[in-house]
Amino acid sequence: MAGMTNRGKYMLLGWPFVAATIPTNFFMALLTSATTPTADTNLMVDHTQIAVGNGYIDGGYSLTPGGTDFDVWTEDDGNDRGLVQIKDIVWTATGGPLPISGGGARWAALTDDDGVVADREIYDYFDLVSDRSVSQDQTLTLEDCEIRINES
Repeated sequence: MAGMTNRGKYMLLGWPFVAATIPTNFFMALLTSATTPTADTNLMVDHTQIAVGNGYIDGGYSLTPGGTDFDVWTEDDGNDRGLVQIKDIVWTATGGPLPISGGGARWAALTDDDGVVADREIYDYFDLVSDRSVSQDQTLTLEDCEIRINES
């Protein structure tokens, strides 16, 4: 299961219609299975990131708005939706396994760029299906994460 949080929907509507400030950067954070994100998820403080180290930094992977990091932007009339796709994100385990400790990454969360990671707003979350970890020099890759807006 993956989905946009209600906070994400709120912010997405705010950016063009009420001139809310768009984050300078977004981040893709890796979360443990300790808590399952839902549509009502708001902040990173409500979830547990994987352990920092060995190729994973606090807050996750930085993404810049634009066509490089959000590399697919599509209007899909056949399915009555629009979507944006995030470029493939790759973490390489350096100096030992990734994560450095714990059961692995179960969720990925797209967040804003608040300077305090715990205060970052979660806009979308992605299910990695099971806990994911990799050994030294291996990579953990998120491919083609999509954010979809559907007609209902």
